[in-house]
Amino acid sequence: MSQDTRRFMRMLVFFDLPVVTKADRRAYTVFRRFLLNDGYDMIQFSVYGRILNGADAEQKHMKRLLANLPPEGSVRVLTVTEKQYASMKLLVGLPLFQEKKVNAAQIALF
Repeated sequence: MSQDTRRFMRMLVFFDLPVVTKADRRAYTVFRRFLLNDGYDMIQFSVYGRILNGADAEQKHMKRLLANLPPEGSVRVLTVTEKQYASMKLLVGLPLFQEKKVNAAQIALF
């Protein structure tokens, strides 16, 4: 696939999980660790995102996400193009280290 035909996207995962009981906290920790180990970066609390290389990668990671959902709570997914993600405005606070501007030509996917 040539550089011109790649369509980089971002998959954003939003979640609100209960942490009342010990089992709830365990499920939260297991889900959060899954996200981190699967290449997601924390954008802010309970919002994680990862870069994708096209619709095939989106389907693959959606299946992985569905296979690792916690038993309770609310989990939502939004997939946007890299251009849409880049147009996001940070209104208060400072950008995280992971949010350093990187253009599509600099992205190396393995």
